This record gives sequence, structure tokens and C-alpha cells, in this order.
Amino acid sequence: MRRSFREEADWTIRLDHFLRASRLIPRRTVAQELCGRGAVMVNGLPARAARQVRIGDRIELPRAGRLLIVRVVALPRTKQVSRHEASALYEVLEERDLPADLSL
Repeated sequence: MRRSFREEADWTIRLDHFLRASRLIPRRTVAQELCGRGAVMVNGLPARAARQVRIGDRIELPRAGRLLIVRVVALPRTKQVSRHEASALYEVLEERDLPADLSL
């Protein structure tokens, strides 16, 4: 069976597409809104939705009142990725509570 993700280091994908395919964010429009507010960081810098993400990039995003920090380990080949394979696209590095005034 062919995997629905890529592990080549030179491949890239838009940040909003990655967040949706990996199921870190439920909808692409939500990912775009979070990026527009500067709530999503890639490698320590605020990132727009159209930013290209590569394997090895570190993504920080708010999720359910917590700050989630992940590293990209693979990129999806298609827009649709199964729930099981979606979790294989990233590894969680850290997860911590957001201060009440920063929760999104």
C-alpha cells in the first residue's frame, strides 16, 4: 500500500494546507484566520497561511486553550489524509497551557 505522505526534504506545502491535512486545525479557513492574527509561528516567526512548510519545521499554534508545538516529519501527497496517517505527519514536541489573556 502506498503511503499518502512524502518524506523528501525538498518538498514543500502551504501552512494552511498542512494544518488541515494533519488535523491540527479542523478547517483550512480556521487555519487562515489564526495565521492572519499572528497566532501561528513557524520556526519562531509569525507565519502567513501561504508560507511554505518543509520537513523539520517547528510549528507553534494555539489549540483548545493550550500552546501546541510540533515538528513536521512528513508532508501529505494529497488533500485528503486518513485520520491514522494524519498523526504521522508531525511529532508533538511540547504542549502547555496558554495564559488566560492569550487564549484564542
